[in-house]
Amino acid sequence: METIDYKVISVEISDWLKNNAEKAKVKGFVMGVSGGIDSAVVSTLCAETGLDVLILEMPIHQGEDQVTRAQNHIQWLKSKYPNVSSLRVDLTEAYDVLYTSYNSISDSLVTREQFDFSMANTRSRLRMTTLYFYAGTHKMLVAGTGNKVEDFGIGFYTKYGDGGVDISPIGDLMKSEVYALGTFLGVGQDILTAAPTDGLHSDGRTDEDQIGATYDELEWAMKWTEDSTIFEQGVGVYYDDKDDASLTEREREVLEIYWSRHNANLHKMIPIPVFDTSNFRKK
Repeated sequence: METIDYKVISVEISDWLKNNAEKAKVKGFVMGVSGGIDSAVVSTLCAETGLDVLILEMPIHQGEDQVTRAQNHIQWLKSKYPNVSSLRVDLTEAYDVLYTSYNSISDSLVTREQFDFSMANTRSRLRMTTLYFYAGTHKMLVAGTGNKVEDFGIGFYTKYGDGGVDISPIGDLMKSEVYALGTFLGVGQDILTAAPTDGLHSDGRTDEDQIGATYDELEWAMKWTEDSTIFEQGVGVYYDDKDDASLTEREREVLEIYWSRHNANLHKMIPIPVFDTSNFRKK
């Protein structure tokens, strides 16, 4: 069983962040805080570097509970770390303008479900654009908040949205490990006990509602897949023996959820395809 010394790894990640910022010749980091565990942990690790940290709160029709958790965390950070500052950039009006514009020109082939899903991703991309505006004006790196099971397991993020970042400090930590690190760092109980949600939908749905499996189940599926002979990084995964006696019915269901999402979202995890012209060039 693998174990992590969270005291050691918190220092190592913060040092790594600081070294990368110094190499990039920037002043520090900018990131969005949502009221969730991932952004809470990343913002704290960035604050631990001692470099300038700009926290953005970017609500778009956000639930009050998410707003409260985000604001509580920001105040906690600013009280503990003098290098942390914050801004509230309400993107609701900008989003509503886009919603009205896109809705008015959507053709009859676009279903309401497709439209709403694309608009949810538009929320994430609006936030990415805002983060890079402030990264440019303040000479900072955009710190990513994706964890391993989201970024490299099921691809549960928006391409060029929350996936558009400069550096990924917790991208090799499972969700359960992020929670454990958050506990060590002193993240508030309101965040530690809140149901994970991407906050991109107005109906308050959680990540589990969307995915159909818990993060603990997805972590099990990711580890099971990586330990098996069917796995190769960057390619689709599958499993033929549906009657494997070692698996329960629920475990088979979770594997199907994991594999279907992994395969569907591979385009997010691998480099953009580039047509190779080498065979058509004359020497």
